[in-house]
Amino acid sequence: MRLVSYNKAIRDKIPEIIKDSGYSCNLKILSDEEFLIEIEKKLAEEVSEYQKGKDVTELADILEVIYKIAKLKGVSKEELEKIRITKNSKRGSFEKNLFLIDTNKPE
Repeated sequence: MRLVSYNKAIRDKIPEIIKDSGYSCNLKILSDEEFLIEIEKKLAEEVSEYQKGKDVTELADILEVIYKIAKLKGVSKEELEKIRITKNSKRGSFEKNLFLIDTNKPE
């Protein structure tokens, strides 16, 4: 049998899916502090997957990771949404598709 190493944060049902596929796996349950480090790595992985394939389903994975990071930092989905709305009201959203080329400060 061939051993494949992953060493990464996974979703809760992945071990069950692995076992149902006839494989076995070794797991470790991390502390919140340890998991925060790993789930932040997972965020970069998920963003990269979206950028490569442009698959909208990857956006759902990104959201799931973001919600977990927020929770580990003591912020609920609802609080995160309030933060988003506040930033939106102060700085706007991305509705107008604006692209900043440069700025010029008068002397």
